[in-house]
Amino acid sequence: MKLNELRDNPGARKDRIRVGRGIGSGKGKTAGRGQKGQKSREGVAIKGFEGGQMPLHMRLPKRGFNNPFGKDYAHVNIGQVQQLIDEGKLDAGNTVDHAALQAAGVARGGKDGVRLLGKGEISAKVAFKVAGASKGAVEAVEKAGGSVEQTAPNKDKASAE
Repeated sequence: MKLNELRDNPGARKDRIRVGRGIGSGKGKTAGRGQKGQKSREGVAIKGFEGGQMPLHMRLPKRGFNNPFGKDYAHVNIGQVQQLIDEGKLDAGNTVDHAALQAAGVARGGKDGVRLLGKGEISAKVAFKVAGASKGAVEAVEKAGGSVEQTAPNKDKASAE
């Protein structure tokens, strides 16, 4: 086969139907739109419109709550941090903060910072600088000889005082 012999498979390209081009085309006169009415006219976008009746999506009750003041934290477990240290993607000698965790590819999102969680085990002595940390995570890090500096006020401590 040569380049000049290349052809599409039969039926691969189909001409569009030209409507309103005479009775012989089978799609003349009303062009497949039926007789009269709003939907036969141009510029109709009905979608959820129900003839002036309250549309279904507005009649149904809404559920849930979207907190406009809620914080967006990237959640990172201490087990993930230990795994990154073992793989050499994270240096335990430096302070581990949001930027370091993002560079390691573990803190996705979290425009308000990182929240450290206590799932997993940590054996490396690491100094963390995070927006928040759970009580279990702080205990586990301090038990391993590390430290946790929290930049954002901890909700647990605020409610306890």
